[in-house]
Amino acid sequence: MDHLHAYWRMEYVKQEKTPAQRRPFVDLPKMDNDKETLILSREEHSFILMNRYPYNAGHLLILPYREVPDLEDLSDEELLCFTKTTLKAKNLLAKALNPNGFNIGINLGEAAGAGVPKHLHQHVVPRWSGDTNFMPVLGSTRVLPQSLEAMWEHLKEVLKKEF
Repeated sequence: MDHLHAYWRMEYVKQEKTPAQRRPFVDLPKMDNDKETLILSREEHSFILMNRYPYNAGHLLILPYREVPDLEDLSDEELLCFTKTTLKAKNLLAKALNPNGFNIGINLGEAAGAGVPKHLHQHVVPRWSGDTNFMPVLGSTRVLPQSLEAMWEHLKEVLKKEF
């Protein structure tokens, strides 16, 4: 098996995080500018947020409003809303972007790759056949076909029409 090393990640991993960096999702829903915060949809117990550092075009995050580290910390109502909001995000991306598939998942704990381990969040990443290449590895660069702002506008438009 070959291994690809992302040495540049160690700088981020080792750096001391400010309080805002440790809790970036707590204040976002309190702000009243969804376009600026990249919030696409607000549900009763959770919300859909565009990832500011996407793995792929259209990468969304589903978050409960309450800061909890694990699924088992959610109430039954919050868990149901979290699951339904995830499905809404997946269906939105299917209609808006017509991907060939999805990666949907949760990284629980720092060791599992959670960048914000104290605030549970689920990733919904649209995928297309042949969408990966060596740009992120060799050039430390992700190629995204559309700006975050333009993607937000497009997804918001589909949300209004379809959901």
